[in-house]
Amino acid sequence: MNIYLATAAVLAFLVGLVHSLLGERLIFGRLRQGRLVPTNGGSLLQERHVRILWASWHVLTVFGWCIAAVLLWLSLPSSNPSSALFIEQAIVFSMLAGSALVLLGTRARHPGWVGLLAVAAFVWLGRTS
Repeated sequence: MNIYLATAAVLAFLVGLVHSLLGERLIFGRLRQGRLVPTNGGSLLQERHVRILWASWHVLTVFGWCIAAVLLWLSLPSSNPSSALFIEQAIVFSMLAGSALVLLGTRARHPGWVGLLAVAAFVWLGRTS
């Protein structure tokens, strides 16, 4: 088993879990009115905008978990090495791009960029080992 890729998989899963849990607690809990999907956008956002923000927020978690699953598969000795390089490079690029967007978009005030950068680093380290 490639320990770097397995570590990246676990980290990607944890980043997604923390992202959804903290989003629910810090953002969407205030916008929820006793329903699963929050709808109260106050005077700034219409209900449909709040709904799509909530959905988009959690879609990112699902995507992160999918990448975690791919990384876990790649960490196993039985994975196909010819397709693995492309998948690893795509994950590194997407995690680096996501990290840069969060870093720049929030002026480094949101810690998600650190987690995404760490996933990219572990994938890159695993690719070269």
